[in-house]
Amino acid sequence: MENLILNETEDTPHVVLDIDNNEYAIEGRSLPEDAMSFYSPIINWLKEFKTIDASSMVFNFKLDYFNTASAKQVSKLMLTLQDISEKKDVKIKWHFFIEDTDIRASGARYMKLIKTDIELVPYYDD
Repeated sequence: MENLILNETEDTPHVVLDIDNNEYAIEGRSLPEDAMSFYSPIINWLKEFKTIDASSMVFNFKLDYFNTASAKQVSKLMLTLQDISEKKDVKIKWHFFIEDTDIRASGARYMKLIKTDIELVPYYDD
């Protein structure tokens, strides 16, 4: 299985799905014109990950901002992670800037929606 690395742009987040280094993350701003097209390869990669011989995954979300279309795709991504958690140990870390109540609230909503381990992780600006 090949890694999937997408560089951050003005409208899309940095994506790292690196099975070699056991690193899984989405960071930055997510407001692509076509959120479904952007997130489909990520969700497909995760569906393939479910079939391989890997026992665990820690998936880090560190989104500064995401629009409504992205929120729908992040929900699909979360549900895919929930599906993976039926066969593998999956932990989700939802990082949020300590003063960003909107991103924190989004993480709290995902905690209610998804039946897998989600941790809210506050951080301070460097």
